[in-house]
Amino acid sequence: QVQLVESGGGLVPAGGSLRLSCAASGRTFSDYAMGWFRQAPGKEREFVAISWSGGSVTYADFVKGRFTISGANAKNTVYLQMNSLKPEDTAVYYCAADLKASTTYRSIYGYNYWGQGTQVTVSS
Repeated sequence: QVQLVESGGGLVPAGGSLRLSCAASGRTFSDYAMGWFRQAPGKEREFVAISWSGGSVTYADFVKGRFTISGANAKNTVYLQMNSLKPEDTAVYYCAADLKASTTYRSIYGYNYWGQGTQVTVSS
């Protein structure tokens, strides 16, 4: 059974940093993309970043220059380093894996597996 477990969330002041981790088990994801999404209260879940199986990465415009996704996909782990955090970054952050098609990477319907999420709260 595939499991994705996120960790590293917490409460930080604006301008602070956090590093999220997502560990996958039950299957080797070395040939698959792994991504991060987030969902703020009252809002839809949105794409944040993806680490493609070939090693390249793609970011949502609102995190470019502040967040870095890195993946040791061979180790079934992906990280999200978040710097210069803003109150609007407050959300539950989710890890996703096993992209169904390359064109669906921004969609919540584009992945086969999801973690339970980790809360990130940025105080102003």
